[in-house]
Amino acid sequence: MTATPDLLQESQIADWADTADVIVIGYGIAGACAALEARRAGADVLVLERASGGGGASALSAGIFYLGGGTAVQKAVGYEDTAEDMFRFLMASTGAPDAVMVRRFCDASAGHFDWLEAQGVPFERTYYKDKAVIAPTSDCLASTGNEKVWPYYHIAKPVPRGHKVAKVGDGGGALAMNALIDRCAEEGVRVSCDTEVKALVRDGAGRIVGARVRRDGGLVDLRARRAVILAAGGFGMNKELLRRYAPQLPETAVALGIPNNDGAALMLGLSAGAATQAMSGTIATASFYPPGQLIKGILVNRRGERFVAEDSYHGRTAEHVAEQPGAAAWLIVDSEIFAYPEIGHRLVDGWDSIEEMEAGLELPPGALQRTMKAYNEAAAEGRDPLYNKHPDWVKPLDKGPFAAFDVSYDSSEYHFLTLGGIKTTAEAEVLDGTGTPIPGFYAAGACVSSIPQDGKGYASGLSLGPGSYYGRIAGINAARATLNA
Repeated sequence: MTATPDLLQESQIADWADTADVIVIGYGIAGACAALEARRAGADVLVLERASGGGGASALSAGIFYLGGGTAVQKAVGYEDTAEDMFRFLMASTGAPDAVMVRRFCDASAGHFDWLEAQGVPFERTYYKDKAVIAPTSDCLASTGNEKVWPYYHIAKPVPRGHKVAKVGDGGGALAMNALIDRCAEEGVRVSCDTEVKALVRDGAGRIVGARVRRDGGLVDLRARRAVILAAGGFGMNKELLRRYAPQLPETAVALGIPNNDGAALMLGLSAGAATQAMSGTIATASFYPPGQLIKGILVNRRGERFVAEDSYHGRTAEHVAEQPGAAAWLIVDSEIFAYPEIGHRLVDGWDSIEEMEAGLELPPGALQRTMKAYNEAAAEGRDPLYNKHPDWVKPLDKGPFAAFDVSYDSSEYHFLTLGGIKTTAEAEVLDGTGTPIPGFYAAGACVSSIPQDGKGYASGLSLGPGSYYGRIAGINAARATLNA
């Protein structure tokens, strides 16, 4: 069972084993940024890390930060972006309930890029123009969301905002974490690894003032003079919590992250009375592109019907697949665009005609034929009136033979992250059930619900981008918090 830990009262603590101004729980991207900013604000900072070293799930990531508003990279490669366009896009696409939080992130985004670079996080001044989940090169800027998908391109000017750390292919997250951890060490942040937080401590006035931890085989209590920051990951590795909060996620989906992403941070927050948000939200992906030419195909469900614009961000497409009957879908292509998806979706077969393909996929008689006829007639005019796929990706699928790839959840390895978590303010304060900040308690990173609420509104980089930025805000505010009595 996953149980909510006890919330200890300060009166129960006989002896404090150590004291710091700010205690940070977790040493991933949010925790490192929080610790660094709190230390620079003059606080004595103690980071508590359950693993034997820092990095967390952030170090396993591709190292993509969603940033905009005119970053140095955007300007260098010729893209004009504004904080206003970024704000309008994120508010329209992500379902974010807190406009103040989104506005603050957008307004500070370009400056936050400069801050990351100043810490030694490497970025090139280059642009990757092709469609890929992760650029296979070391190029920095790429389109990683739904900016060019209808209706969002009518709402805000579509501009690429994914900023990948300068590393060929995957793995840039480790370079980012190494740089931040080095800065923390240089500036005197104290770190206690192999330290598992078992409970939070609250004083008589309702402030969070410390934590009970297990380390070196025993339990000890650690005091925070000013505040505690929770930054210890999501709950994707906890099957029980997934069944409780995200039952719509197919059992075959595979969690991304590390074993410690087991919801321990969430349960600590709940023990203190924290409110939660978007708990059913997940971002899953098993992209059928690259190669990009496959975007010109169409996706159909068991009814032989299309259900999404195929040029959507892969997380948006995946969530639509999950909503189809049996979470089943097929990518239909003709000989002109045929290629094998790099992710490895199974080729079902090839057929000389639509009628034979329809029968081979066991779709309702006539259904796929009607779908293909309607699509091809509009595509011949460069249109997609059903889902408004961008004209760049629209072509008639009329050059036989035809093929189908199975992109269903039970046939492909979908990987996911949880997006739900603790509810916070734009100051990274943890909110209780009445919407009131809990004194002395801040949170950031994957244990909170910040901007994206589900996979349909996610963009690659909306974990590291807001996580690192709001980690900084948490650190600054925690260092300024009122001293505990």
